[in-house]
Amino acid sequence: MAASSASGENPISGLKKVKEGHVWGIPISTIVSHFGTSGISVAAATGITHPLDVLKVRLQMQLVGQRGPLIGMGGLFVQLVKSEGMKSLYLGLTPALTRSVLYGGLRLGLYEPSKYVCELAFESTNILVKIASGAFSGAIATALTNPVEVLKVRLQMNATSSKGPLHELQKIAHEEGMAALWKGIGPAMTRAAALTASQLATYDESKQALMRWTPLEEGFYLHLISSTIAGAVSTLMTAPMDMVKTRLMLQRESKQVGMYKNGFHCAYQVLRTEGPRGLYKGGLTLFARLGPQTTITFIICEKLRELAGLKAI
Repeated sequence: MAASSASGENPISGLKKVKEGHVWGIPISTIVSHFGTSGISVAAATGITHPLDVLKVRLQMQLVGQRGPLIGMGGLFVQLVKSEGMKSLYLGLTPALTRSVLYGGLRLGLYEPSKYVCELAFESTNILVKIASGAFSGAIATALTNPVEVLKVRLQMNATSSKGPLHELQKIAHEEGMAALWKGIGPAMTRAAALTASQLATYDESKQALMRWTPLEEGFYLHLISSTIAGAVSTLMTAPMDMVKTRLMLQRESKQVGMYKNGFHCAYQVLRTEGPRGLYKGGLTLFARLGPQTTITFIICEKLRELAGLKAI
């Protein structure tokens, strides 16, 4: 994702520190801009769509271990605001924004370097290389930031917590052990790999196809259409994994129906006790959130990259 050098070669190909202020032949300012634009764009999109994320988590925790009629997104919104107030829609916002900067910066930032390494290894940039690059960057980003995600979903389910994210983090570590901060890491990494692969590979391929077959060129409308397609595809791919991840991270609240041993056991239990529809609880809200979030993220990221002098994704 770093800007091309004057010779046209990707600067990431430099494998040593060539002079002060450079790492692997790439200026430090370029690296900061590269990851910074990714993190800022994801954080901006998260701030706008966070209320939908709160609704999604609440929907996913409906009727745990039971079949029955589910409250829809509109009904839950009214119920939540009436019982807990408008501020409940922003529960967990601080860890969500923190995670967005760290996770988003890594997830988007690692994509093109990963793609470049795959290109060197396999001498190809086909769709499979793009999928593999996205999966790798998403999985690594999640593995490093999972504790912040656990903290976020715990706060989103706890309207009575008034001592702040750091107190809640200490409480989780003290009462459940440090390992609790990595609850749901398997489904979370799987979901992030699938999300990033489907999101970035679809966005990348959509841009190339649209520029090849339509008059569209790099700019707002190309980014808007490509990111909308990417948002729809990634939602369809990741909704069940997102639901399983949420259930595992909120394991403490689910003890009344038995502990989930892992992601596969959780998915099996949901299918057995709640039916196939259970895997898509909160799916509409996830689409309502992830679709606009994907669009906002890519549009802002592309603009910030342009302002920073970096080439488009």
